[in-house]
Amino acid sequence: MKDGIHPDYVETKVTCGCGNGFTTRSTKPELKVDICNACHPFYTGKLKYVDTAGRIEKFQKKFAGTGYSSLKRGKKEESQAEDV
Repeated sequence: MKDGIHPDYVETKVTCGCGNGFTTRSTKPELKVDICNACHPFYTGKLKYVDTAGRIEKFQKKFAGTGYSSLKRGKKEESQAEDV
């Protein structure tokens, strides 16, 4: 390895949004994560929606009123296609 081009490899404290914390090694001294092995549904066996910044609500609000709008709209009129 060349000297002076690699970042320092230090002990890192990782903290999760659920409050769990552990130490590992990385090039950064501190990491903050949204989900870890203590709260991830795959490891806990409990179904839990991980909603970052309200994305589920944003999606539901965006598509709540539309429903099946493409089916209600119908096909394009053929007169418009003939004019072109």
